[in-house]
Amino acid sequence: MKKVYLLLMVSFLFLVGCSKNSESSIVKDLKNKIKDMDTYYLTGDLKIFNNKDEYNYDVEVYYKKDDFYRVNLINKLNNHEQIILKNNDGVYVVTPSLNKSFKFQSNWPNESSQIYLIESLYNDICTSENREFKSNDNEYIFDVDANYPNNSNLVKQTLVFDKDLNIKSAKVYDDNNSLQMSMEFVEVAINRDIDDGIFNLDNIIRSMNDVDNNESVSSIDDIIYPLYVPSGTVLIDEEKVSKTEGERIILTFDGEKPFILVEETVDSLDEFMIVPTYGEPYLLLDTVASLSNNSITWVSDGIEYYLVSDVMSQIELVEIASSITKIEYNK
Repeated sequence: MKKVYLLLMVSFLFLVGCSKNSESSIVKDLKNKIKDMDTYYLTGDLKIFNNKDEYNYDVEVYYKKDDFYRVNLINKLNNHEQIILKNNDGVYVVTPSLNKSFKFQSNWPNESSQIYLIESLYNDICTSENREFKSNDNEYIFDVDANYPNNSNLVKQTLVFDKDLNIKSAKVYDDNNSLQMSMEFVEVAINRDIDDGIFNLDNIIRSMNDVDNNESVSSIDDIIYPLYVPSGTVLIDEEKVSKTEGERIILTFDGEKPFILVEETVDSLDEFMIVPTYGEPYLLLDTVASLSNNSITWVSDGIEYYLVSDVMSQIELVEIASSITKIEYNK
């Protein structure tokens, strides 16, 4: 009986050891895959969830080693396109329909997790302190930490790979285990030939000549209020100002967490404009925003929003911005 017991124990330990070695081996292979990855091209479907609302994007990504990125994001609801571009000159968020780009001096995408960048997801697996691993006949599945400094509610990711370690899907959850973002990868081509011209801003500008600029809005018919306002903070003033072309609304909130929300009509420019800005690109529901330490700026459906506060954190700014909707506000 002793021999049988010892044999069973050895077999059990052997199986456990194999399981650990299996995970360790896969993580090692992922590290090697990152090391050997000079370029990639991918397409996919991105969904962002906000309470009962769902925002859908077509995503196309070009990557070349030494920090060259081009991310094309098209909102499926209104066909609004934006391009996040990183090259030797900096980081840009280009909006073709406005003939305009914001330019950042930024370390993007290295400061946080990026659900549509595969090397970012690989690195999250390798650095996660709470990694869990399982597999089935067709897939490897990792549950790992999410790193979104500007949104501390996003805490966990589930990443699914096929047996060749090609990424299939990524899902990001909050601390209540509610799904907040999902990315289904449709095509992934590693070490595909990618021309440097893909990352050239002038080439992008030239390609925009055929874009139908239709995002101009001349007036604000309804003031748009945030659904979420911090406790102890109330709307104390609203002002409408006429511009040369269009209108501007200024909403002033005072109390424990004072802030100002500016809404104004935007026009498609005749000549391409680059606007230097502070902060980081931030994917805010239906658009890419500019997020700094004390402000967030974004354009949605022909309206530009500017939210600023001297006392709120970036997380609080994002929470208010994410709640912007057309509602009646009771002062």
